[in-house]
Amino acid sequence: MDAKINRIDELVKYLNKCSYDYYVLDNPTIDDREYDKLYDELKNLENETNYILYNSPTQRVGDVVLDKFEKSTHRARMWSLDKVTSFEDLRSWYNKNIEIAKENGLNEPTYIVSQKFDGASINLTYENGKFVKASTRGTGEIGENVTEQIKTIRSIPLDINDDSIFEIRGEVIMTKEEFEKYNKNSDTPLKNLRNGAAGALRNLDVYETKKRNLSSFLFDIGYFERKKFNTYFEALNFLKNNKFKCAEFKVCKTLDEIEDEINRIESIRDDLNYDIDGVVISINEFNLREILGYTVKHPKYAMAYKFEAIEEITKLIGVEWNVGRSGRVSPTALLEPIDIGGITIKRATLNNIDDIKRKNVKIGGDVLIRRSNDVIPEILKGVSCEGELQEIEIPTMCPSCGSELSQDGVHIYCTNSISCKPQIVKSIVHFASRDAMNIEGLSDKISTQFYEELGIKRVSDLYEITFEELLTLDKFKEKKVNNILNSINESKNCYLPNFIYALGIKNVGLKTSKDIVKKFKTLDKIMSLTKEELMEIHGIGEIIIEDILKFFTNEKVIDEIERFKNLGINFIEEESEEIVENEFMGKTVVVTGTMEKFSRKEIKSLLEKLGAKVSESVSKKTNYVIYGENAGSKLEKAKSLDVETFSEKEFNEIYDKLGI
Repeated sequence: MDAKINRIDELVKYLNKCSYDYYVLDNPTIDDREYDKLYDELKNLENETNYILYNSPTQRVGDVVLDKFEKSTHRARMWSLDKVTSFEDLRSWYNKNIEIAKENGLNEPTYIVSQKFDGASINLTYENGKFVKASTRGTGEIGENVTEQIKTIRSIPLDINDDSIFEIRGEVIMTKEEFEKYNKNSDTPLKNLRNGAAGALRNLDVYETKKRNLSSFLFDIGYFERKKFNTYFEALNFLKNNKFKCAEFKVCKTLDEIEDEINRIESIRDDLNYDIDGVVISINEFNLREILGYTVKHPKYAMAYKFEAIEEITKLIGVEWNVGRSGRVSPTALLEPIDIGGITIKRATLNNIDDIKRKNVKIGGDVLIRRSNDVIPEILKGVSCEGELQEIEIPTMCPSCGSELSQDGVHIYCTNSISCKPQIVKSIVHFASRDAMNIEGLSDKISTQFYEELGIKRVSDLYEITFEELLTLDKFKEKKVNNILNSINESKNCYLPNFIYALGIKNVGLKTSKDIVKKFKTLDKIMSLTKEELMEIHGIGEIIIEDILKFFTNEKVIDEIERFKNLGINFIEEESEEIVENEFMGKTVVVTGTMEKFSRKEIKSLLEKLGAKVSESVSKKTNYVIYGENAGSKLEKAKSLDVETFSEKEFNEIYDKLGI
């Protein structure tokens, strides 16, 4: 038996090395037949001894069908990147970074420049040296568990040489070679490489994922428990040393070097075996990254340079008018089909009636269209004025329900919000969306079925759907019915900000919903807010305030919310931690310099928990400045304004005494 176990250890080590050589280094050291022979030997020995190593290649099963996708919360948020499309805009960002570095007594930053992959974002979790979970990006905070799908990708190691907890970020891609190979043998060919990768991860049949032979590039560590990296360069080398397939990157010290590298990458774009849509430029030094921080959506220390969009000319053959969730009736251009970047384009965006007139767009005429990546193309302008051209007729009646349309500025709206089918269907889809009530499976198609066949004419009707009713719908089997009903039932316990967002208040997104709930706590209070109270919330302007007030004084809205309550919706009001009385409560505090015990970001978080308002700049309104090493101009300004200052050590002593 010992000999067989030793042989298993030997085979696992050797076969994993062969996979690394082939899938990461692109340097095969064994032919397929020999690999398969050794793999079969390993599998037989494992069955015989019941001794299976965690990192055995046999654990990349790829032959299971999952019931559903489980939600997965990331330890650290997965951010999207801000973007620029010109060197002029890039220069502005670059110069701003230099200014901030100087203000904080730091050297000019260096940059890591790498390709921006056009695939599907993933988050890999490793604990105690083992791969334990993979998830999609999702909302940035919550994704979907795709662990079994990711195990089929042989360039992703099942173990690493570090026992800390890590979240490693990257992109799953499909190569052009595998794309063509798959489409040759598929009854339903894939449309493009990105859809091929994203669709594989979103397939419950893991064997289908395995068939697409996906690849990966890993390029960031979003969370690390103990390991501290001073630079992005160190983090990337950690990934390479642990046998991840990493993005190629270059360290650049000047803007000229960055621009040269962007031009080089763009010049080889068409020769690559996978799709890229730009270049990512990231600040290398982590201490400056902490200072720069984040916007609501993006990190300020990284920027995506997007390659120029593709423009082509085709003929406009018609215009389709569609009704949105808010009742807005918007035009969509119907085009003579044209191939752009391997995708057949048949439709394009026309924003509103003013857009049509300003761009001189007419049916039967040629139009210039622009496509950027997978974004729906937009019409830039009409480019022909000869032949039989037809003016685009602006509708006066709703194309769906026939109700009269009203005009508000450059937009037209259906006045029938009670029984206009597209408005109801889109409201259901929005209500069920991930950031709202998170009811899985309610696509446009299924929501339309609910409207047409089950008589769902208001969103709250969802909570009265029965098992027997769902079974009457086409392609609804018992398992699917149970999944949808369970998801609807689970949504009854929801966080209040998500419910507020789900209601679909015009111009109110999830962040605004969170800000409102954070300040006013309960649904009853929110429904009775005054204009003066809403003005107390930072970032909410008069237009949004009017939309909120109009919404919550609508009798139909009040009736619908009351109906939600009667149907069992439980609005979870998140408990706020009681703030211990302290000298920072209610004060405006600036944090500057390099810290030792806590990072600057961590100190800011502690201050917010203490009830302080954290600011990025020093002014006469600043109460305190907390400073570390190399504090620079902010500390000098604080002294000139006689603002009270605390060293990091003094702050830590005060915080420790609070006993929190």
